[in-house]
Amino acid sequence: MAADARDHVTDGDRSGRAAHGPAPALRRVDADPATFGAPAWHALARPADARSEDARPADGDTPGEVCAAAPALVLLPEAAGPREAVSRLRAHGCCYPSAGADGAEVAFICDRGGVPQLWAGPVNSAEVRLLDSSPDPVTEVSWSPDGRWIAYTTAPGGGEHSRVLCVRPDGSGRRVLAGADPGSTAYLGCWSHDGSCLAVTVTAPPARTPGEAQGLVPVDRGPADSPLDGALPPAGWADRGGHATLLGASSYDAGTWHGPTAATGTAAGATSAGPTDGTAPAAATVRPDGGLSVYLIDPDGLTSPALLTTETHAATLRACDLSRDGSLVLLRRGPRGRREAVVRRTDDATATFALPVADGDPWIGRFSPDARTLWLRSNADREHAALLAVLLDADGRPEGASDDLLEAPRHTSVVAEREGCDLELLAMAHDGRTAALAWNTRGASELELVETFPAFWGVPARQAPDRTGPARPVPLPHEVVTRVTAAGVGRLLLALSGSQRRPGVWWAHEGVSLLRTPWSSRDEDAVPPGRPPVRPVPLRLTARDGLPLSGWYYRAPGRPSSVPAPCVIHLHGGPEEQERPVLHPLYHELTGRGLDVFAPDVRGSSGHGRSFVDADLGAGRFAALDDVADCAAHIVTTGLADPTRLAVMGRSYGGYLTFASLVWHPDLFRTGVAVCGMSDFLTFFAATEPWLAESAAHKYGHPDRDRELLRSLSPMTRVDALRVPVLAVHGEHDTNVPPEESRQFVRAARERGLAAELLTLRDEGHDFLRADNRRLFRRAAADWMERHLLL
Repeated sequence: MAADARDHVTDGDRSGRAAHGPAPALRRVDADPATFGAPAWHALARPADARSEDARPADGDTPGEVCAAAPALVLLPEAAGPREAVSRLRAHGCCYPSAGADGAEVAFICDRGGVPQLWAGPVNSAEVRLLDSSPDPVTEVSWSPDGRWIAYTTAPGGGEHSRVLCVRPDGSGRRVLAGADPGSTAYLGCWSHDGSCLAVTVTAPPARTPGEAQGLVPVDRGPADSPLDGALPPAGWADRGGHATLLGASSYDAGTWHGPTAATGTAAGATSAGPTDGTAPAAATVRPDGGLSVYLIDPDGLTSPALLTTETHAATLRACDLSRDGSLVLLRRGPRGRREAVVRRTDDATATFALPVADGDPWIGRFSPDARTLWLRSNADREHAALLAVLLDADGRPEGASDDLLEAPRHTSVVAEREGCDLELLAMAHDGRTAALAWNTRGASELELVETFPAFWGVPARQAPDRTGPARPVPLPHEVVTRVTAAGVGRLLLALSGSQRRPGVWWAHEGVSLLRTPWSSRDEDAVPPGRPPVRPVPLRLTARDGLPLSGWYYRAPGRPSSVPAPCVIHLHGGPEEQERPVLHPLYHELTGRGLDVFAPDVRGSSGHGRSFVDADLGAGRFAALDDVADCAAHIVTTGLADPTRLAVMGRSYGGYLTFASLVWHPDLFRTGVAVCGMSDFLTFFAATEPWLAESAAHKYGHPDRDRELLRSLSPMTRVDALRVPVLAVHGEHDTNVPPEESRQFVRAARERGLAAELLTLRDEGHDFLRADNRRLFRRAAADWMERHLLL
């Protein structure tokens, strides 16, 4: 699609310049004193028609590497749609709202046309408009502070590679800002406060030699016992536009050997290890893994993208906020379970502050208007995330701190906390005076508003870092808040979900009486008439090693409570996700077939404290497998479930647990349905995206250093113990967990004479986003369960 888009560009740019060709290489330059008072990124950017003959890394850049080419702006044909979807779903979901400059209009994601698309409309009118009618699912939305542009992220073809686009509020001027090149991925960061630039994270595909691209040259991927073993990719290898490599593996670049790359544990931003045999030149090299880079991009295309920061071997990297003068950027980086907030100066790329933050929502914090206080949602030195305030000096360092960033925690103050509850979402009003806090209370949400510096407004923030006004609770009509954002002066937008409703968007002025937007589904539209959704009840139990566990139980209607039911244990992904009391169409389908559903949080899940999240690290995963069996034992001994009619099911990490449970506990379950699950950790690490591998290594183990542990934890290692039928479901474009993970398990089951099927969903990746595919998946899974548990 990217190539076609470049061939059919129309001149719709305000500057009158065509958007053909790559953007010029950028160099970081010092801010001119004459520009003081203007946003700092204006000193970084250059006219778009400027060209640099020098591609050398600038001072302050990571030495020994060349940054990937800056993203090129690509104009696209107009794609605004009708005011209503051509084929509208009876019950649709609306989520991820972002308000215009005055808060009167909202851009949001809605699947009323069968796929999540970008829509916009007033908060108090049902008159909405479709801004992009293309079939690519939309995943994130952000309206610029000046109201001129709406930026959004899409997943072309439904896969895992994403791109960032922007469009004007009337649907005109649609263009790709980043991610147009095949194999690259881009996702949203924050806007500058004046709306002139958007921060975008870009992942570049690793370099390949021409011979590799044609499949003619063997690729050295590490030790001799590696699944690839220095040979060509095995059958089933999916060419995704960019090689995924084992962590710490070797690579070629244009035929030149550059030695092993840095392994996990290398400091963020550190360069890859150099050559060890003296054959490679000392000149800069292209990053083998492509790395992650954050650029500031002018959506009008008047200036070239400005590089804020780049990191090799990065698991995640997102710009969450820019100070109002543009001198500081707040970044979120790090692998799962080890995220951190980093403050970096934009003029010289110096990191001035770092602090651990919790997993979950990537929007971790914000600077105060004067940038002298940083508000963060963090679980540093804590079991549960709280609201912290960090005092900063004029250079962005914690006040009174030495140069040692490890001292940062002592310069923080806890300004809002709840015993046993995580601060899940943090949103700040545009003027910085009010914070909206969403707390996770045993899976449900509680929302409150607090004033920041209430008695000291007008006094420098550093004089009152730990003062907030009294909390004002905001009553919620449904159980879970998935997003909070400011919308003009005194107005909030909330994305809500619950056990009896489809996701929708609500708004409130000054935090009183939430009102449903007219374009969100009504509660009575959640499911077809005559069969209301089942409201789940919480269950608590204790694992065999004494760890408290919990979950939600969905009882199929029509069966007496005294009669044990056939039951499906459903395991969520992550593993850092959490079961929430929201409407699950899959659960509704299963309960409608007469099957109960128990959805537990086994160890490793979020929402229960940091120790619970870390309880499955490394060899702790064996205990997580025992948790699944303990959950089954609990619902049987309490009389809820029939021990002879149990099944296990899950998606992503839950798909792995499904495969694993069937071979670790072969006599416990009658069948299983594994969705996008890993069946062999070593083949998973060999084939997943490099940045995902970096993130997963902390959770599961390193594929080189911990090979034996990963081998022993892999379901394929014990597949001979499989005794029951299995259904695997996978998206054809999944590059997070490649489809071969399902194929090899199904193939092994069939070789052992067992019934095993694989359902591959077209135009889907790791998440199933299209209505027809979601419906097909639910019905196929329910048919399979009904066949093996009821007939």
